[in-house]
Formats: sequence, C-alpha cells, structure tokens
Amino acid sequence: MRRVRIRSAAMLAGLTGLVIVGLVGCGDPDESGQPGGSAAEPTVAATVETPGAEPTEAAAQSEVDPCSLVSKQEAERLAGTPLDAAVRVRETCTYTGPVTGPTAQVEIFVGDGAKKYLDIERELGHELRPLTGIGDEAYAGLEAAWFNKSGRWVSIRLVRLNDPAENRKPLEDLARKVAGRL
Repeated sequence: MRRVRIRSAAMLAGLTGLVIVGLVGCGDPDESGQPGGSAAEPTVAATVETPGAEPTEAAAQSEVDPCSLVSKQEAERLAGTPLDAAVRVRETCTYTGPVTGPTAQVEIFVGDGAKKYLDIERELGHELRPLTGIGDEAYAGLEAAWFNKSGRWVSIRLVRLNDPAENRKPLEDLARKVAGRL
C-alpha cells in the first residue's frame, strides 16, 4: 500500500510539473502578440519577389508607412496631450502618452488590419456612422474612424479617458486630412 501511495504522489508531482510548464508556455502574449515579446520591437517581414510578377494587393498596401500618414504634432493635437515618438510595427503606427500620464494613444492601421478592425466593430454591434467626403467609403465610431480610398483601408483610433463625443470632430477632421494624403 505504501508503494502505491509513493508512486501516486510521484505521478501527481510529475503531472503537476507538466501542467505548469504547459501553462507557462501558453501564457498570455503581450501587446506584440508573442509570449515574452516586446511591443516596442518592430518585426521585419521578408517578402519574396518573382521577376516579372505583379505586386500583390497586400504588398501594395504595405508600401504606405502608417507613421507618415499622421505626424506626431497631429497625433498630439488629436489626443490633446504630448505623446511619445511613433512606434511602427508592420502596418500600424502608435503614438502613446508618457507613462507619467495622462492616458492617451493614437493608432493608425493601414491595409487588411484596418478593414478587420471595422468588421469586428460591426460584428460587435457598435454604432457606426457613415462619413461623407472621405475616400470611397468611410465610417466613424466612438473612438475610431475608418475609410477606404482606392482600395486601401485606413483606420485612426484614439484612446483617451474623456467623453468620446469631444473627440468626434477632431477625429473626423484628421481622417479627411489623411485621406487627402493617399
């Protein structure tokens, strides 16, 4: 009977160890989407070009630097506070408020990510207003504006701890300016 208890305890300890290792390995990813990664470390994507081949739609969309669409001064004006320098990760650009506050962030998405963000907002049933005079198709929500110009989707998102109604006009005005740059 004693041997059975010792074996059971050893098996339980081994299984507990495996579960812990599994949970650590499957932990929540940070903002970069990678376990233990860093959102501030840009990821480099390699592309392979075939001579004589036409560039794909994704490659054409990635040619636009999202940080070139909204300047730091424009992002600060939108956020109503000083922001840190832009951080680009693939098709996104993010200006964040300093750690000392206030809470503020401006995000610019270009391409499929911008369209997916809009699709998710629709699926969640969030209120979206059509915007006129911005690209081929445009919408605004409480914290973001989306537009499509010549097949390229762009979204501008503002995170602030204020009444979102205060941000509506500045967000729409910036979307108009950015659409004019494409």
